[in-house]
Amino acid sequence: MPYKVRLTGPRQRLYAHQLIDAAPDYSTVTIAGGDRTLDQNAKMWAMLTDIALASPEGRKWTPETWKSAFMHSLGHQVRFAEGLYGAGPFPLGFRTSKLNKQQMSDLIEVIYEYGSRHGVEWSEKEKT
Repeated sequence: MPYKVRLTGPRQRLYAHQLIDAAPDYSTVTIAGGDRTLDQNAKMWAMLTDIALASPEGRKWTPETWKSAFMHSLGHQVRFAEGLYGAGPFPLGFRTSKLNKQQMSDLIEVIYEYGSRHGVEWSEKEKT
């Protein structure tokens, strides 16, 4: 039976150690970074909306399209398929819900860099 333990403190770490100690030979252990947070997700969508409203380089894209473009710039697999009835292409593939905290931070940094370089006014002001 597979186990999933979120390491949030000493008790969970001890439990994870116990599971590893009791695991049979040739078992597999995977340690992954923490999931992206709801705050990170909200921040990303606010930033993508700011960029869409600013239309940098004359690009009149939806926030979803901007998200796919930024994910592609970081090397994530993003594919497009042709929509039905001439509706145009739509993105397939990697979703931000699958990003860990660090990957989401990297995505937010790329969005900040691009937007700042193109004069986007952010709706969320920097905290000083």
